[in-house]
Parts: sequence; structure tokens; C-alpha cells
Amino acid sequence: MVTTGIREPRPKSGQGAKTMTRSFPLDKVRNIGIIAHIDAGKTTTTERILFYTGRTYKVGEVHDGTAVMDWMVQERERGITITSAATTCHWQEHRINIIDTPGHVDFTAEVERSLRVLDGGVVVLDAVAGVEAQSETVWRQADRYGVPRICFINKMDRVGADFQRTIGMIEERLKANTVSIQLPIGRESLFVGVVDLVANKAWIFPDEVTEDPQETPIPDDLKEEASQARHTMIEKLAESDDQLMLKYVDNQDIGIEDIKAAIRRLTVANRIVPIVCGAALRNKGIQLVLDAVVDYLPSPLNKPPLKAIDTVSGQEVARPASDEVPFSALAFKVVSDPFVGRLVYFRVYSGRVKVGAQIYNASRSTRERLGRLLLMHANKREEIDEVDTGCIAATLGLKNTFTGDTLCEAGQSILLEDIKFPEPVISMAVEPKSKADQDKLGDALGRLSEEDPTFKVRTNEETGQTIISGMGELHLEVLIDRMMREFGVQVRVGKPQVAYKETVTVAVEAEGRFIRQTGGHGQYGHCWLRIEPGERNSGFKFVNGVRGGDISRQYIPAIEAGVREALDTGGLSGYPLVDVTVTVFDGSEHEVDSSEMAFKMAGSIALKEGVAKAKPVVLEPIMRLEAVTPASFMGDVIGDINSRRGHIEGIETHGETCVIHCFVPLAESFGYTTALRSLTQGRATSSMEFDHYSEVPASILEEMLAKSKGR
Repeated sequence: MVTTGIREPRPKSGQGAKTMTRSFPLDKVRNIGIIAHIDAGKTTTTERILFYTGRTYKVGEVHDGTAVMDWMVQERERGITITSAATTCHWQEHRINIIDTPGHVDFTAEVERSLRVLDGGVVVLDAVAGVEAQSETVWRQADRYGVPRICFINKMDRVGADFQRTIGMIEERLKANTVSIQLPIGRESLFVGVVDLVANKAWIFPDEVTEDPQETPIPDDLKEEASQARHTMIEKLAESDDQLMLKYVDNQDIGIEDIKAAIRRLTVANRIVPIVCGAALRNKGIQLVLDAVVDYLPSPLNKPPLKAIDTVSGQEVARPASDEVPFSALAFKVVSDPFVGRLVYFRVYSGRVKVGAQIYNASRSTRERLGRLLLMHANKREEIDEVDTGCIAATLGLKNTFTGDTLCEAGQSILLEDIKFPEPVISMAVEPKSKADQDKLGDALGRLSEEDPTFKVRTNEETGQTIISGMGELHLEVLIDRMMREFGVQVRVGKPQVAYKETVTVAVEAEGRFIRQTGGHGQYGHCWLRIEPGERNSGFKFVNGVRGGDISRQYIPAIEAGVREALDTGGLSGYPLVDVTVTVFDGSEHEVDSSEMAFKMAGSIALKEGVAKAKPVVLEPIMRLEAVTPASFMGDVIGDINSRRGHIEGIETHGETCVIHCFVPLAESFGYTTALRSLTQGRATSSMEFDHYSEVPASILEEMLAKSKGR
């Protein structure tokens, strides 16, 4: 690796689109995300990247509340990333578009939508903790979208840092084929640099942030280990890369460029994960991370041509990454900016488009006009005249565009794959404190739900309460805080409620009749439904099994609408029904009195009748919990988990520290962090994420139903 010095010239202000559009060839563009578990050092790493690339002139610190990428008030107060922030910087004549993502599981939607539009990722891991719960989650998300990545093992200067153990955890828990391209020089407080196994030399990192890394020969006490590690690296690469294998078996000289080319080919193909290390807070190793991004992560040209559906023919079409083909982009984020209004972030996959151009939203079949085009630097904006292939930008003026929508040319309409988000698992009631707040509440909730697809708002028809749902206590707490600060809405908040669901356990058939005869035109709807349990997490499936002319085809959608409506409250306990397959297979109609409304009512009646006979059960969300505690407190922590109906999956011991892996019902997890701290004198930490839905035990269900009747 060859670094080009600490600070590279940034584009001069005022040059606008002339500097930003195709001043960099497409093969010199990198779209990357910084992803990791909470507190692994993502934002600290990003802040150093911005400093060393010349994007900022002062190093921002998370703990001081001065981080550029953590621009929200709530982020600076809590010291965590809540919303993904985009920026652009330059390194070695490459343009790098970066998205810094949250690490807390409550904000997993931000990671999901970011990975959907990125070409590569830098996974930051804590050298002490290794692979943590949310590390696995973001890794699975990256796998789902086929995002090539490199791993940056951070915090090598901390007590307990272990480079090889962390690599072992990556291979064991993430099932990754790792290739170490560096070795650390020194451990813990003595960590001073790295051995570059590709170039076969060492880099020593100075303590002063503005000084360049110093190139030195490999220290004598590391020469043998480095030689063996380099040989292992080349062997691993040759096993997977045919071009390198030919040179290896023929005993040809394998040069630095041969190794770099092989690492790049295998990383882009998602067959290996290169490993680098450093200490971001101490400014060690960041330049080499940037070199690895440029050398090994893909450009838009390295990704397969974009697959899409032609909205006219319904056929699959391919859009290569090129400025010369029709424009196509994906809107991946909507933000209500208090200064400029509604911002829509989008990634351009092909073509180019200018300010003021008319584009087509293929997801909603509407035409839109692009307002101002902006390159984002966290919450700061730089106006440009044009965006091109590979660009990540934001725009004003798209009133009817939402997260996951496809933007394209009107005459070349295509649909890209949408972004799928997890369902909320926790709810609470909110109500305005005064009449003045009532009007503002609806607007605030509408704009926040536009921004965040995992934030749901509904009205309880029985109580008239407004119910908000999200991914966790912190998620809803932050959104309520934003309501008060950004929108000036004062609200009262109810206690958190678990988002229970119901499902059926046996297949049944049920009849639905809706017959009303009045003085004039009557109502007649009659159908038979077969209700069957589906696989867990399969959702709802409706099947038209009517044969012959018993029910006209025009009434089938009305029956489905009635069934869907009844699913929301159709269970015995009033919870939404999930994982069911409903088939309409028979019925009758009246030539005069039948109507869509009558069949909708019949479908709803049949579903409720059938569910009552189908032995319904209540499902509760189960959280995957990882508690890290000193060994001396392990018994108390396990006892507390058992008292919360927890199920211990496994226990790992690292020196004096124990990591407890378990599953705990969400209903029993409220206030767990506080309880854990009090049990362990504040020395234990935990992380929790939603894992699956499971049947509520009969004894607990009886208590729930008794409380419900009491209310």
C-alpha cells in the first residue's frame, strides 16, 4: 500500500457540478458504508477519514459532542448515532461517498436502507469485545444485499485487545473467509503501528494527528511471524484465485500488484474479507483503511448490471452503470429539514440528470420535477447542477416520493427492488397536552413516519387513542423527543406496550353471510373460507380457490379486503393475525342485491367465525440478549435472566469477563439495562435485538387476558 500523504486537496467551493460530475472516472468512485455494533467506533473512524482526506480541518470527537456526522441534538447528548449521515471526500484521486450508519438495533432501518444503495462496506469491530450481537445483524444485512466488505479491527490500543481472537470470532460467528493483510506492531498501550503484509514493510503511527505514518523495515522480533503470515495470505489468495494460483504453482515471482489485484478480485466477488487494524481514537491506521477502500472495494463498474422490471412489458431488464444509458435511481431516505424542507436522498444507478428535469416515479406512477440538487455533508449542503452515475445526492421538490421508490426517465420506466423493513415490536399511546398541540401532533407524526418506515402510527378505534409503534424503547423515546424539539408538540406518553400478534394452529372452514333486506335494494354476500396456519414469519396469503361461477370474479377482491380488515383485530384477544393462509373456495350471490360492500362484510364475518374455531394462540416478540459481565457477577445475572423467562443459549468466558447469550421475551425486558447495572455495580453491559415471535405460555396468557378484562 502506498499512502499519498495526510491531506489531499478538496474541490474549491463554488465550482459546483463542474468539480463533482465525472471529474472522477466511474472506476474511481467508491460508495461505502461504515457499519458496526454500537460503540465499536464507526463515527470516530468516519471523523478521522474526513480529517485525513481534507474534508474537515478539525477532528470531531463523539465524546465531546463535536462529531460532524453526529449532527442531531439527540446524537450529541447521548453520544450515539441515530440517523445515517452521508458525505463525500477524496483520496488518491478517488471520490468516496460515505454513509455513517447507527449501531443501535433500534435504528436498524437506517442500516438496511443504506446497505441497499451502497457498493461496499467497512465493518468496524472492537478488538476487545470482538464480534458482538449487532455486528452479526449488520453482517447479515450486508450479506442480504451482497455488499463486499473489509474489516477494520479498531481499539487495538485498549487493554484486552486481541487481534487474532477477533479474527477467529469473525470466522466462527460470521462464517467469513478472512485474509489478514496487516499484523499489529505491539499490543494494548504499546500498539504503535502495523506490518503491511502486501508490501512487506511496516508503518509506525506518530502520536501527533497531523504527522504522516512513518515507513520502516519490519521489526526484527516480528520478521519470522510476518513472513509466515504473508506466506499464509498468499496461499489463501491462491486457493480462491485462478490467476494467482497459476503463478504460485509455477513458482513464478508474485509481486505486490499481483497480490493487490487478487485481493480486489476476490473482495469484489464477496469471496474474502480483508482484515486491517488500528486505533481510530488515537488516529492510528486510518490512512491504510482509506488505501484498502480504494484498492479493494468495488466501484459501480465492478457491480453486476442493475436488474429491474420494465413496467410496460413486465420483463426483466438490465441497466449497466453508465452515464450514457437512461436515468435510473432509488430514493432511500426522506428527511424533514427544518431549514430547506423535505429532502429526498437518492442513489443514481445509471444515466445523469440536471436540476429542473422532469422525472418519473415508477413506484407511484407520477411525474415529478427535480428541484435543487444537493451533495450532503451530514446536515450541511453543497448545491450542484447535475448528478451522474454512482452519485449519492439529495433533492428538494419531490412531494410524492417516499423511501424505496424508483426514479427514472418517463419513456424508460423501470421498477427497482424495494427496500424491506422489519415490523415494529413495541407500542405506546400519545396524546396532545393542549388543543393547540392537537393540530401540530398529526403533522409531526406524519412527517416522522415519512422519514422512518419502521415508525408506525394508528388510531385505536375502541379508545380513540393515537398509538405509535417502533423498534424499541430508545427508538420511541428519541422520536418523542424530536416531536417536542423540532415540531414544538407537547405530548403525554403512556407506558410501552408489547406488539403481540395472534395466529391459528389448525385448519378450519368457515361461512360468512351478510344479508340485509330493507324496503328497497338489499345487501347479499355469502362466502366460504378455508383458514390454515402458515409458516412462521410468512405473513398473510390470500388464495382464490373458487371454481365455476359461484362467485363472480369482481367480488373476490372485496372478500380479500374484508379478510385483511378483519386480520387487524380478528383474533380472540384483539391482536393482529399473522402467518395465515386464507382460501375462498365457495359461496353464492344474488343477481340484484349482491355488492362489493356485502362481500367485504361476508369475508370479514367468515374470518372471525373461523379464527374462533382454529385454536388461535398469542405470539410475543422474543429478543436476543447479549450480556457482558465480570465473572464474579455471572450467577446474579443468570438468575435475573431466568426470572424474566429467559432461555440461556450459551456462555463464553474471556479472562475475567463472561458473555451470556440468551433469549428474553420483550415484555420482560423493560428496564433491563438499569437492573443489570444495579446487579453488577455498573460494570456489566448488554445489547438486545428482536429475533423472532414465539407462543406465549398458557399461564402468562391467562394473566394477560385477566388484566385486559380488568381494564
